[in-house]
Amino acid sequence: MSLEHQSSKNNLSLTPTLENFDSLPDAAHVRQPVVEALYACSSATLWRYVKAGTIPEPKRFGGRITAWNVGQLRNSLTGAE
Repeated sequence: MSLEHQSSKNNLSLTPTLENFDSLPDAAHVRQPVVEALYACSSATLWRYVKAGTIPEPKRFGGRITAWNVGQLRNSLTGAE
C-alpha cells in the first residue's frame, strides 16, 4: 500500500468523527488522530501540549488504547476549564 493511499484512507476514517464532533456526547472518547486534527498539530506537539497542560490528559483503556474525553476537549478548545 502506498503512503498516499494510506494517508487518504486515514483521512477518510477521521472525517465522520470530525464532522460529528459537535454531536458527540461529553462522555464520549476520541483517539489520538482525531485530537491531532482538532488542534491541527503533529503527534509530538500534541504530547507537548498535554505535558504543558494545554490539552487535557488522555485516559488509558487497557494496555495500548489511549483516548481523550470529548467534554474535556470541548472545554479546552473554548478556553473554559
